[in-house]
Amino acid sequence: MLKGGTRDTTRLLMERSVPGRVGAVAPPLDVPAQPLPDAALLRAGLALPEVSEPEVVQYFTGLSQLNFSIDTQFYPLGSCTMKYNPKVNDEVAFLPGFAAIHPLQPEETAQGALELLYRLQGFLGEITGMAGVSLATLAGAHGELAGVLMMRAYHQARGDFRRTKMAIPDSAHGTNPASAAMAGFDVVTLASDADGNVDLDALHELAGPELAGVMITLPSTLGLFDRNIVEVCRIVHQAGGLVYGDGANMNALLGRVKLGDLGFDVIHLNLHKTFSTPHGGGGPGAGPVCCGPELVPYLAAPVVNVVDVPPDDGKADPEWDETAFYILDTPEHSIGKISGFHGNFGVLVRAYTYIRTLGDAGIKSISGNAVLNANYLLNKLRDDYYLPYDRPCMHEVVFSADWQRERGVSGLEVAKRLLDYGFHAPTMYFPLIVHEALMIEPTEAENRDTLDAFIQALQAINRETDENPELVRQAPHTTPVSRLDEARAARQPDLRWRGE
Repeated sequence: MLKGGTRDTTRLLMERSVPGRVGAVAPPLDVPAQPLPDAALLRAGLALPEVSEPEVVQYFTGLSQLNFSIDTQFYPLGSCTMKYNPKVNDEVAFLPGFAAIHPLQPEETAQGALELLYRLQGFLGEITGMAGVSLATLAGAHGELAGVLMMRAYHQARGDFRRTKMAIPDSAHGTNPASAAMAGFDVVTLASDADGNVDLDALHELAGPELAGVMITLPSTLGLFDRNIVEVCRIVHQAGGLVYGDGANMNALLGRVKLGDLGFDVIHLNLHKTFSTPHGGGGPGAGPVCCGPELVPYLAAPVVNVVDVPPDDGKADPEWDETAFYILDTPEHSIGKISGFHGNFGVLVRAYTYIRTLGDAGIKSISGNAVLNANYLLNKLRDDYYLPYDRPCMHEVVFSADWQRERGVSGLEVAKRLLDYGFHAPTMYFPLIVHEALMIEPTEAENRDTLDAFIQALQAINRETDENPELVRQAPHTTPVSRLDEARAARQPDLRWRGE
């Protein structure tokens, strides 16, 4: 039962079904009846719930109230940037001129939408310090794949077919090696040093004629800015390779660091993490690819270009120029189309609105507050949870539950106990190079009151580990669904309702 004695929301609609109860009445058939398919394709019967409209509404509303979301509670998943996103961005995306257009309609009838995409390309290029941008990719991993395909095309266009190795740090997102492998590269692990930076000695050993490039997440999944990054780029370039940047953690750098200025050749951004679209639930996403001038001809199609700009310097701002005409273009040596149309347009509209609303000062405040919040957590919890890399962090902090493990409580159990305190669990057991990892990202959107309550909950759980460890080991106790057998749920999922 839910709190307050309300109806048990977990009862399925089929379990509420009563024969003859009706929730909707279909209108009379107003088209000719059509012959049925072959009998072999038909089911003898289909059991559907017979419920009233109020029951349907109550059922789905009740389920929605069980959801844990950023609109209801603090959601400190590390590396996922589960932050509040202003509702005005949704409102703009819902405007009829944006929501009701079709990707196949003629360009002359979609000039406003194309202009928005053109301007977003410019904003993202400016924020990252890159020369070219493609908005076509639909997610972060999709952007990774496009970026490494561009790297492969660049090397092959130069006749450099020996470059088959892609070096990836041991702290990388799991999608990095997957994307490199899908693009045909041989993945080589690049070790981290004791401070969490790329190990330069290990990189020197890999830097040679077979190295196509290196994929670097900056800040890393350890929540750290790699102090060796400029030297990393220099070593890779000197060996003839390229540097790919996983921009999933740009929340920490906005308005302060341009990856292009550091030496990156191509990166992707996660608009669904950094630039407003709500993250989680399987999509939608957007992973635009930004690149330096050498790789611009290889960008995925389409990109938006403008023609009939007054020819003063070729870079005139067409904002008030009625002669400007926006077109969908294909770069000269493009890797081709990588999605059905032009990207997830609604996500792109939200990102554009977010950037225009914040402006330069607002963009910079995102990174400042994100880094401040994470370091506040680091310093408040360092005496309660082991800190494997004891140095200032960026937008997220990675603790270890090793101290709790020594007393018989695992990181997973700490995370489950947090649910009883009303907080979502942080990311657990990632990155893989940290034992019993608890990866926490407070984001820039949370205030000090929320952070203090979260800190107090983690400190209380640490005390419980001494005073009542069994309480922590059996958590959660107050959630609608109690502790699950996760191994069995993964290996023997029961996804279908069956009547008695």
